[in-house]
Amino acid sequence: MHRHRVEHALDRALPADLADLRRRLVHALEELEQVPVRAAVLAPTPGDTRRVGLRASFAALATRTSEVSPGRPEPYARTYAEPAAELGLRTFWLGVAGCTSAVAVFLLARLTAWPPHEDETLALFVGRKSLGGLFTTVQTERGGAPLHFLCAWVVVHLGGGLVGLRLFSALFAIASVPVVALVGARLAGRTAGLAATAIGSASWMLLFHGIYGRMYSLFLLTSALSYLAFLAAVAEGGRKRWALWAVAILATVATHPYGALVLATQVVYVLARARTRAALYATAAVAVLGAPFWYSDHVLAGRFDVSVGAGGQKLDGPGAVLEYLYRVAGDFTSGFTPAVIAILVVAVVGARALWLRNRDAAFLTACVVLVPTAAFILARFGQSTSPESRHLIFVLPFFALLVALGLIDLTRGRTPVLVAALVVLMSAEVAWGWDKTAPLYKGEAATRVEAREAASAWLARSSRADDVLFGYDPLFLGGWERDRAGFSDTVIPRADAKLALRSLREAGTLGRGVWVFDASDTNNFTQKLTIPLRYPNPRSDFEARAFGPFLVIRSTEPTRTPKEFLLETRQAQILGRSLGSGDADVNLLTADQALSTLER
Repeated sequence: MHRHRVEHALDRALPADLADLRRRLVHALEELEQVPVRAAVLAPTPGDTRRVGLRASFAALATRTSEVSPGRPEPYARTYAEPAAELGLRTFWLGVAGCTSAVAVFLLARLTAWPPHEDETLALFVGRKSLGGLFTTVQTERGGAPLHFLCAWVVVHLGGGLVGLRLFSALFAIASVPVVALVGARLAGRTAGLAATAIGSASWMLLFHGIYGRMYSLFLLTSALSYLAFLAAVAEGGRKRWALWAVAILATVATHPYGALVLATQVVYVLARARTRAALYATAAVAVLGAPFWYSDHVLAGRFDVSVGAGGQKLDGPGAVLEYLYRVAGDFTSGFTPAVIAILVVAVVGARALWLRNRDAAFLTACVVLVPTAAFILARFGQSTSPESRHLIFVLPFFALLVALGLIDLTRGRTPVLVAALVVLMSAEVAWGWDKTAPLYKGEAATRVEAREAASAWLARSSRADDVLFGYDPLFLGGWERDRAGFSDTVIPRADAKLALRSLREAGTLGRGVWVFDASDTNNFTQKLTIPLRYPNPRSDFEARAFGPFLVIRSTEPTRTPKEFLLETRQAQILGRSLGSGDADVNLLTADQALSTLER
């Protein structure tokens, strides 16, 4: 006779124990059926042995906190409320596809609408070097983002130019749209994720940098991928997922120096909520493998005098940092004062909703916002640099998500009202973009385009291989695109006296100096579409040509020595200052500082 009074030829002690175990388990599971689904906890238990499937983990993130589960105390019900109706998977992906297609159509249609910029010229001219020369320049001279320059190198060596570089930016921006949607869906559900994607798709921050041939659309893509991989690694664990995250975050820090802030937000979360062995090992591996990028960032910071500590200039306290973040929020959405104030209020509502739905997701979002804020308060910036809104482009998916959650909460899930609110917000975003960079939407003035084409063609016809070009002016880019073999590759950077002097000393033969002034440049106090034909002093030492708003100055004789080039640069910049050139003062200071160094 067994202790459960079961007696049968087939029911001895072991079968009876198994039957009892099954009875107890079934009884417990019946009780669990009455418990509402808990919101996802992103961090597994220490040891990385407990795994939570991502689909199950994030299915209950969009919840309505007003519903209380019967039979549970109020605090428990407030934290783990029952899930509200969520978008179906097909509807979600159809919406994401629509947003992605709209962004793609806009970017490809406006690829050449924005006028070329000196930073795009810089990337392509550095890309003219050999692959080894490119990495030497980036790692030891300029610092910054090697992955972006590598893309420019690919464009140049495939025979492309400005359009090819911008096509890369457009493709990165287009690819970032579904990634942003996935990040939002994993944090707050598919409804909020799709709404955030729509907000981000109309953002000036995305559309402008999807055209602009710099690293910012790539930075958005790599940072969003790193957060997506991070969420999967924290929720699922495992070496493979953490290795995938390591690759994504290394790509991020290789794209932009502010990738270090992206890494910092994730490290803070790991230390606070996910201190697993695999996470700590992966973080240590990133710290070691990222050494070349840390050195490159150090070189860039040294050029522009950026560090932490006393001396130099900061953002002048928390007030200045908050003002900067206010501008960032405006560039993410709509920067008109009434609009941005309303949007910030909605974002606060969204932050509260996210906190009530999923505190782990809210904590990660707080890290994304607060870690850069603390860094800006502590950082010391030199006179020649300051953070711009584009530097925080990696925050865009999270800010858009907070705004989306706020709209969902305020509209109480009524779909027509929510859609109407999104349409109004997206219209305000387009209006802000039009106000901020009108040529992106309506195109550049035809007279300016024709003048630039004529000036570039003249430079291509009359240039010599040993000409010394001052600054990475877009006219030089146009000249090189017309004469790749014979156009000079000796460019002296402006606004950096040390690098300018180094470039002069490393150059072989110093031929004629070439300087360009643009009366229509946005850095000027007033913009004009014409410029008078003027010469530096003495006039006999220079030749000049005027093309609409562009004035091209060239020395009549080779400069031969760094000192002679700098002296002629000084005379040219004095003329530029008299013409109202906004960059002339900085360029004149560069020449004076370099001359002072030569005379020591």
